[in-house]
Amino acid sequence: MIVYGVALLSACLILGMLIGEVLGIALAVEANVGGVGIAMLFLVLTSNSDKFKALVEGASGMGIQFWSAMYIPIVVAMAARQNVVAAFEGGMLAVVAGVAAVVVSFALVPVISKIGRSDIGTEENQ
Repeated sequence: MIVYGVALLSACLILGMLIGEVLGIALAVEANVGGVGIAMLFLVLTSNSDKFKALVEGASGMGIQFWSAMYIPIVVAMAARQNVVAAFEGGMLAVVAGVAAVVVSFALVPVISKIGRSDIGTEENQ
């Protein structure tokens, strides 16, 4: 029942977009601030929540898992259409911030990898 996955995705997207708009107004920015990212966080939290345990089992769970997996590529595609040229024209601060975010993300990969391995190792030893 992919319909439940679409319904959950839609609810998370609407809530995330509303919060993003409110953040934009609160920060005096004429844009949605992080609405898609907030929606993605809501989707991950709700699909892994105990309150939705009955909903994520069986055929309906397959739909929710499908849309949870598809949401990240959708977010990447939405981000790819942003105007990179405008960021370069806006100044070097945008370029430096983008490069810094990528460098920090790459630097955290080994740290996160070690966290995952330590969890697996303790489960095998028990």
